[in-house]
Amino acid sequence: MAKFPAKNPVSLILLFSGVVCFFLIWLIYFRTGVSDYQYWVETLPFVNATLNTLCAVALLTGWWNIRRGKKEEHRRFMLLAVFFSSLFLISYVTYHYFHGDTLFLSQGLVRPVYFLILVSHICFSIIALPMVFITLYHAFNEDFDNHIKISRYTFPVWLYVSVTGVLVFVLLKLYG
Repeated sequence: MAKFPAKNPVSLILLFSGVVCFFLIWLIYFRTGVSDYQYWVETLPFVNATLNTLCAVALLTGWWNIRRGKKEEHRRFMLLAVFFSSLFLISYVTYHYFHGDTLFLSQGLVRPVYFLILVSHICFSIIALPMVFITLYHAFNEDFDNHIKISRYTFPVWLYVSVTGVLVFVLLKLYG
């Protein structure tokens, strides 16, 4: 497996993750969507939820395989989770580029529940991004001691982000 040498990889990963997060905040909350976007843009939230679901399944399957000692299968499913997350990010950026922010207009008890899930999802996604990159960095450099140490934290955070992403979609469809 190819190694990725870097003088200070964590600093580079944190810088890159920060740039991505600030870009997404700008895109969603400060940029206005395109007023004459195509109908297909409205299908992207479903695509995003599907990709989040597939990512969660890949994460759980990868975790299950490493617990059984199947390292190659683990590697394949974790890379599949990265693939689904990457496709999700492309689709998410595309949707928000054209559509802008999505408002949650429902009132009542569902409103604070929705925002609790949404805010925790956003906060954990900001944390997950550099964690995933650092975990991958250690795996690609075959530094499995550090890979295992950080993956114990990366896995539940990443899984939470994937599952709550689907919950946000479902709540928006049911009540939004």
